Amino acid sequence: MDEISRYAVGVDIGTSTVRTVVASVNSDGALNVVGYAEAPNSGMRRGVVVNLVGPCNAIDKTLFDAERMSGFQVKSATVSINGTQILSTRTEGMIAVGGTEHEINENDLARVQDVALQGRVPANQEVLSVVPLQYVLDGQGGIKNALGMTGSRLEMQANVISTMTPNYDNLCKVMDTVNVTAERIVPSVEAAARAVLTERQTENGVAVVDFGAATTSVAIFEENDLQYIGVVPVGSNNITNDLAVLLAIDTEIAEEIKRRFVTGDFITSDDEPVVIRWKGKELRFERDQIDEVVQARLDEILDLVRKELKKAHYEQRLPEGVVLTGGGARMRDIDKFVRATLGMSVKIGRPAGLTGVAEAIEKPEYAAAVGLMLISADGGGQALGKKSRKKGKKGDKKPGFLSRFLGKF
Repeated sequence: MDEISRYAVGVDIGTSTVRTVVASVNSDGALNVVGYAEAPNSGMRRGVVVNLVGPCNAIDKTLFDAERMSGFQVKSATVSINGTQILSTRTEGMIAVGGTEHEINENDLARVQDVALQGRVPANQEVLSVVPLQYVLDGQGGIKNALGMTGSRLEMQANVISTMTPNYDNLCKVMDTVNVTAERIVPSVEAAARAVLTERQTENGVAVVDFGAATTSVAIFEENDLQYIGVVPVGSNNITNDLAVLLAIDTEIAEEIKRRFVTGDFITSDDEPVVIRWKGKELRFERDQIDEVVQARLDEILDLVRKELKKAHYEQRLPEGVVLTGGGARMRDIDKFVRATLGMSVKIGRPAGLTGVAEAIEKPEYAAAVGLMLISADGGGQALGKKSRKKGKKGDKKPGFLSRFLGKF
């Protein structure tokens, strides 16, 4: 039997929940999920770190649980980033590379990328990735990869994904504090797309809508390239808060109502009152009240999604329609409501084709974490760790992130 030599790790840092997925990478490149964990998060607002303590504790817990399940020590991972500060910018650049017989090399591609970026990305933005949409060589366009071709003038059209530098730096500080190197930092919706989309969908044209707790992200793909990313500052937690305010109840009860009774199919929704038992008491609520507040908030969210599609010039231009991911995608019949509102085909995106202990994570809310793990594997993964994070002796507590952080000084 071939010895497992590497593993890949994805850490999805959501506003309300952190999820970690660990997979072993066999010598033949096959992936096998060997660990996963999730923990409630705090210290973030709409995808942005506002307090280091909460994310550090949540990430630390998921790493410890995932390491205990897998037996691997996580030293590096591909990590998600979110927030409305994420920008998608179209840019282009041109360079002269020499005579007509000059063969395009890596240095030429790097130079034309530098020219394309010059002056197009604000000084307070950190570039996450540059997606070459096409190269033009001596006037011939539509080239996906110019490496090795011959010509004298090279042009590039690209999509640059960037985020605010403070948000990026704080996320790096969080990972550094838990002693894990961030291999790459990837927008969560881009990672989710990696886990749920097929090559046919990305070629024909599709939008991934990651319906998170505090944000809703949109990623548009066409011709196998990421064409656009946008993030709006509204998510499924807004539905919970609206229900809590309207019904004058705790948010815990509102979340339970949303999880068990809310549906996106308002046309066929029954008129029976919603009855829930909570801490020994029976609570009753009118169905039409619940439907009214949920529909109003969903209308707002999807109106913002439509504006993002329009901003990218892809409204009603996506043959493969919309794929929904994130925790909000688990709302009953949400696909019917999105289809009726946006006028496009809609599917619920779930990671599939995984082996190992994968059954528990083949859910929309795990799409980003699984996608991050796949991106980590694409980059080669990490050498096998022989030791897992160990618990202390009996009676001892596992060292917290704060003590490790202070220990550095």
